[in-house]
Amino acid sequence: MSGSTFGTLFRVTTWGESHGPGVGVVIDGCPAGIPLSEQDIQQFLDRRKPGQSKYTTKRNESDSVEILSGVFEGTTTGTPISLLVRNQDQRSRDYGNIAISYRPGHADYCFDQKYGFRDYRGGGRSSGRETIGRVAAGAIASKLLGELGILLTTYAKSIGPVTVDEADYDFTEITNNSFYLPNKDAAEKAAEYVSTLMEQMDSCGGLIECRVDHLPAGLGEPVFDKLDALLAQAIMSIGAVKGVEIGDGFQSASSTGSTNNDPFCMQQGEVMKTSNHSGGTLGGMSDGSQLILRAAIKPTPSISQMQHTVTNSGEEIELSIHGRHDPIIVPRAVVVVEAMTALTLADLLLRNAVSRMNQIKQLYTEDKNV
Repeated sequence: MSGSTFGTLFRVTTWGESHGPGVGVVIDGCPAGIPLSEQDIQQFLDRRKPGQSKYTTKRNESDSVEILSGVFEGTTTGTPISLLVRNQDQRSRDYGNIAISYRPGHADYCFDQKYGFRDYRGGGRSSGRETIGRVAAGAIASKLLGELGILLTTYAKSIGPVTVDEADYDFTEITNNSFYLPNKDAAEKAAEYVSTLMEQMDSCGGLIECRVDHLPAGLGEPVFDKLDALLAQAIMSIGAVKGVEIGDGFQSASSTGSTNNDPFCMQQGEVMKTSNHSGGTLGGMSDGSQLILRAAIKPTPSISQMQHTVTNSGEEIELSIHGRHDPIIVPRAVVVVEAMTALTLADLLLRNAVSRMNQIKQLYTEDKNV
């Protein structure tokens, strides 16, 4: 299987299956000299681990990370960083009824058609548990960004039909509710909505928003490796994501040029924008303003309602999916979106370091004593 590696200079390769011994990631290209501990990574993993509330799967996993290489005396060494999270609460018997049948909304049928074989225990590589490696690597990317003063803020903008308007954002509320919503009243309405769906053995989706502050201008390339193109690839590679928009996104289609354009001005001797409809990108590169992206998350496909499907022998059947599943993926996916954003930006920052000859000269001639 190809396609488990992401990035050019800051490269991550995830590995492992949902019901195997463990999952993990190898990070290549992380600069030496970044302070890093298992706790730095664990605080990210704790945001996505199961069992946080009644709205998440009851799979009992501590998701404790182990650093196997690339860190010495609390600092990255510049060598590959290998991280491991052991699976502790696999219940493969929960998936016995799907060994020969295709779950609606899942990758089962596609796996069979591609490989002629699949790991039906929780979906194998297509399981949401694969995102552990992404989040662990994203924690390291976030440390790199933090060294440069770049800050990411990620949260749920909507849960099903419950949406928070930007004027009502309260970022201090994000970690005070089970849905990572930036509004207390919205969180209470979301709880009522999701609870009703759980009684009906159903699920819902939502919208995740990520904002990046203090990003320098010029990240990304003007043609194929545009900042927004790479972000879209990164976010769309998350299994539950069905759409990505940056800035005004799809609203731009019904706007006008005079409204959608962001005028430039001078503020304290620097070029700035008076608005941010573009969401922080112009011509495939960051423009120095706040980067704003959103990811549309589909409803959890694993529901206990009876659904019509077929077996791998072509028999039509009714199927109820058992096991421990999230009635909504959004809360645990918030940190996954943040991680993939951080990985994209970390890679582009390293690539951008050699975009000018004067920067290369400064590195190799002026700073020899640093």
